[in-house]
Amino acid sequence: MNSAYVSDIATAPGHMAMDFVPLIDLVGENATALIGGAVVGGLFGIFAQRSAFCTRSAVLDLTRRRGLSALAVWAGGFAVAVLGIQLLLNYGYVDVRETRFFSTAQSLSGAIIGGLVFGLGMVLSRGCVSRMIVLAASGNLRALYTSVIVAIVGLATYSGVLVPLRDAAGGLWSTAAIGGNDLLVHAGLGQEGGIAIGAILAVSALALALVSKVSVWRFIGGIGVGASVVAGWYFTYTLSLQVFEPIQAESLSYIRPLATTGALATDPDSFFGLDQGVLIGTLIGAFLAAILFGNFRIATFTEPGTPSVLRYTIGAVLMGFGGILAVGCTIGAGFTGGAVLAVSSLVGLAAMVVGAALADRFIDRERAPAADTLHDASLSPAE
Repeated sequence: MNSAYVSDIATAPGHMAMDFVPLIDLVGENATALIGGAVVGGLFGIFAQRSAFCTRSAVLDLTRRRGLSALAVWAGGFAVAVLGIQLLLNYGYVDVRETRFFSTAQSLSGAIIGGLVFGLGMVLSRGCVSRMIVLAASGNLRALYTSVIVAIVGLATYSGVLVPLRDAAGGLWSTAAIGGNDLLVHAGLGQEGGIAIGAILAVSALALALVSKVSVWRFIGGIGVGASVVAGWYFTYTLSLQVFEPIQAESLSYIRPLATTGALATDPDSFFGLDQGVLIGTLIGAFLAAILFGNFRIATFTEPGTPSVLRYTIGAVLMGFGGILAVGCTIGAGFTGGAVLAVSSLVGLAAMVVGAALADRFIDRERAPAADTLHDASLSPAE
């Protein structure tokens, strides 16, 4: 590694880079990405476990007209992700122009169709992909089963037999047809506009937290989820400036890491990297939080009131396909892409919410008991 190059980065206007070169020299670029991913994923796992962060629960707060605690936690995380990234972009700590969100046209049809399908699957399996991973680490074997099915179908959609179907749906309409993927450009706003949007979201989330009377610690956990997304963007962008092999800046995602981890078993040229680090870190972080706070509990399909294995399987299949088609789950598309105000990601997130709301309205007509969701982080994960 050229030390002068790193020095230039560290002193570049608006960017004070952390120096990962000693670690890169010690363990290599891929291992550095893995370690960084594990740290960021670990933070996400801890915060998500303690706050019971769940997009499905946030949607059900609205569709079932119940308390708004889950929605407040979700809104706090999303607001912090948007505001944090917009501030980093404004001050030059992160640059996303060359990322997949803006360097090439993104599929709007994939975001809409995939988002709707994912939202339906999220309700059937009683949690999105990131929620399933956190629950699996907390002892929920139903969530572990669901995650495995998502990984298998995700791999088939990412690089296997479902690729033709994915491409057919994704090729119908793209951001090229609307003049780009940057919401701020479409709105005629500068970077300050992004900060203003983040600030409005933050104030709204705080107001929602006060109205819902969600516990302070749980709301802080939601904020931590958003901060983890910000940390992921900062880490990968900074790392991209210090490695020889080019990598794209991005942040947390869970549907693609499940798919690429499945590919490790079939592709001898695959290697552990950021994706696997995120999964490992999330599992460890959520597991430690569950153990330390007494939330670890083995949950199986035999428990009273548990939906059938078939329902979980169908939900997992839909999430595996829909998540890859939408180029991300509620975190990968919704938070990581939403934070940089990418139109395709925001459309995908909206479609996921709509899909989940429709599924709850027309499939789950009989309202589940309150224990169906985790409103208090002190309760055992029961989804």
